[in-house]
Amino acid sequence: MGARHLYLARHGAADAFGDLTDIGRRQSALLGARLAHIPVDAVWHSPLPRAGASAHELARHLPDVPVAEAAELVDHVPYVPVPAETPRSWLGFFDGYDDAEAGSGRRTADALVARFARGVDPVTQGSDTHEVLVTHAYPIAWLVRHALDAPPSRWLGLNSANAALTVIQYRPGLPPTLVMFNDMSHLPAELRWTGFPTAIRP
Repeated sequence: MGARHLYLARHGAADAFGDLTDIGRRQSALLGARLAHIPVDAVWHSPLPRAGASAHELARHLPDVPVAEAAELVDHVPYVPVPAETPRSWLGFFDGYDDAEAGSGRRTADALVARFARGVDPVTQGSDTHEVLVTHAYPIAWLVRHALDAPPSRWLGLNSANAALTVIQYRPGLPPTLVMFNDMSHLPAELRWTGFPTAIRP
């Protein structure tokens, strides 16, 4: 029976208006070159411009692979933890979220999992599938948390760099496999950890 392979990537570096920068385009192109040998079936991207531009840039290295928007990949807070679950440094971050916003984010997170975090249908799809998802740090954190069956609040602190690669494999009858997380080996040193403070760039 086939396995479903998800290649998760945060969009390339963007400016203050949310548009992809020249650095972000370079990062996305290098990610596309890395994925060029994979038999990719589809590239999905968030509705936000920085993710769409990143997806189309990397898809230049994936001839004839369809590229499409997926609403579930939009940038969102997937779960607002209660104060007892929240690390002290995050407490102020959630002050502006009311119940309606928190509920909307959780519904988007549930839809994301329902659409992408599952194996292939053994009846209609007997072979492996390979999909690239160009999205944002929080949806990636949520999918990783889900794959590890960790508590909902554990998405906090799972940070992804721009154009870094995370791979999750789903096989029938088995727990998901986190193959790699936040890998930047396709990027030269000057293009890694963009958007992160210098002090935490290993």
